[in-house]
Amino acid sequence: MASKRDYYEVLGVAKDADDATIKRAFKKLAIKYHPDRCKDADAGEKFREINEAYQVLSDPQKRQAYDQFGFEGMDGSQAGGGNPFGGGNPFGGGDFGDIFGDIFGDMFGGGRRRGGRAEPQEVRGRNVQIKLEMSLEEAVRGAKKKVKVKTYVKCETCGGSGLGKDGKKERCAHCHGEGQILMRQGFMQISQTCPYCQGTGYTITNGCKKCSGTGRTVSTKTVEVEIPAGVSTGDRIRLAGQGEAGMNGAGSGDLFVIVDVRDHEIFERDGNDLRCELPISFATAALGGKVEVPTLEGPVSISIRPETQTGQIMRIPGKGVRSYGSHVKGNLYCKIVVETPVNLTEHQKDLLKQFEASINGEEEVESKSKDDDSASAKSKEKKQTVKTSHKPKADKFFDGVKKFFKDLSEPEKK
Repeated sequence: MASKRDYYEVLGVAKDADDATIKRAFKKLAIKYHPDRCKDADAGEKFREINEAYQVLSDPQKRQAYDQFGFEGMDGSQAGGGNPFGGGNPFGGGDFGDIFGDIFGDMFGGGRRRGGRAEPQEVRGRNVQIKLEMSLEEAVRGAKKKVKVKTYVKCETCGGSGLGKDGKKERCAHCHGEGQILMRQGFMQISQTCPYCQGTGYTITNGCKKCSGTGRTVSTKTVEVEIPAGVSTGDRIRLAGQGEAGMNGAGSGDLFVIVDVRDHEIFERDGNDLRCELPISFATAALGGKVEVPTLEGPVSISIRPETQTGQIMRIPGKGVRSYGSHVKGNLYCKIVVETPVNLTEHQKDLLKQFEASINGEEEVESKSKDDDSASAKSKEKKQTVKTSHKPKADKFFDGVKKFFKDLSEPEKK
């Protein structure tokens, strides 16, 4: 015989153990040493030894022979090894198949079992996902929105039961109310959802005509969604039980609302910060001044420093947004854009030309003699020509251009 260890010792039970104790011990050890789960080198041999011991001790006749005669009480022709029980299935009869159904259910996530068989499973409704567009103001401040969802809803006629007048709910004849059917392959058995009752464990006669006995119909329902303050694009809001209705009165799925914030005309959101472009006039950029800046809380006044250039960034603290679940409020960043005036009158054009000429040319300034109080000194006032530079960036650029063409025209030095 392949195993010379006492069968009671193999299963770890007393010699007077009852059938239930032997069955529990075998199941526990079989799960522990199954080759697909245990990576020990001798797991296969231990698993075979456990099977052999259980086949003897779970069969009343074989157990009696073993208790009386030991290993010699088994089939003598098989004493040298192999199947100790003669021909046929090496894993015997009895409820061994049900035992393995329990084992593989525990190992691979099977459902709760009753008497070796899976209990029926409720066919819960599926989850539903929709996209909800909203403005930046709504996302930042929070809002209540109503959305329309087309999905399965509980049948109003039968209240979700699926039963019509004089209708009956009967045990499924194919799975015997278990909701699953077993497919056997040797000593292995695989559990599958019953295709006749869809896993509910029962069938309906004289079902509701409106829902065809399913307990649900397709309809468009209106759901109110409360948008928390601070959400952003991609955030998901879950509404429990507002998804697809289950079959035959089973629970409903959930509704997931995906936030999609529309682009804003002024602001661009960057995390908790807001960004915008701030147009100012040429005069304000050159001389400085105060301008009003829009924020989500109303306009605020900021100071523009003289000689401000296009592209400069101004930060306004605390005028950004606060993300959902965050205690930190972001800032508002304004990018300065010096605006070119349009639709000028002829007079305005002449003034600009004079201004441009003064910028590009030389200015004449008056200088006085040391004796400022004398009338003769006033008559001797002199005009002095002063070279001015009003465009530092432009001057630097064009100086660079001149140098570029000069270097380009010069022959390459050897």
